[in-house]
Amino acid sequence: MSGYGQYCPIAKAAEIFAERWTPLIIREMHYGVSRFNELERGLPGIPRSTLAQRLRWLETHGVIERQVNPSGRSATYQLTEAGQQLVPVVEALGMWGAQHAFSDPEPEELDPLLVIWWMQRRVNLDKLPPRRVVIQFDLHGFVPRKSRLGTYWLVLQPREASVCLQHPGFDIDLLVDADVAALYRVWFGRLTFAEAVYDDLITLHGPAPLVRAFPGWLALSSFATTVRAASARPSD
Repeated sequence: MSGYGQYCPIAKAAEIFAERWTPLIIREMHYGVSRFNELERGLPGIPRSTLAQRLRWLETHGVIERQVNPSGRSATYQLTEAGQQLVPVVEALGMWGAQHAFSDPEPEELDPLLVIWWMQRRVNLDKLPPRRVVIQFDLHGFVPRKSRLGTYWLVLQPREASVCLQHPGFDIDLLVDADVAALYRVWFGRLTFAEAVYDDLITLHGPAPLVRAFPGWLALSSFATTVRAASARPSD
């Protein structure tokens, strides 16, 4: 890790925080991701060696701590108090990006699994039916990593939500056929769900009560309101 060679708190902090992938690692851990493989899933494109290196670097500098399973076969990671103090910095960075550096996604920025992964941790559990609901997502559109296009499942239960990469073995309650770029735009507030449905970019198939309720189950990105407001501003 290269440094700035300056005796300055900003420089010292940037040497730790501003390394590539580090803010996103903190983002993932803030959302409760604690295992190496889960971190890797939430950071598509990061080499495993780089992730391991960043985790060691953050542990060395007291930003995260590593806890080894009693069996010694696995470990979990969590933010220390110092790491938790960086969360508002990450969120402020996201707010700035939402206001000043965010437009429609480029094809190479689209990862179908990632947006489903984000959706499962922003579910309004209190609005779900008092039973398990299984949603199948058939995603299409153009992305460079075409192998990631296809079908994913979101299993919603009163107390938790989970993503399945293979059929979960339960009956499908709701089918969502979606253009992946439109799904990203809805998630981040650049397009309303109703607009996406009207333009046939997202289609729902299933019992009418579930179709009507589905948009309310998703809290959307925490930046969606800011993105929507920024998008509505007249350009110079």
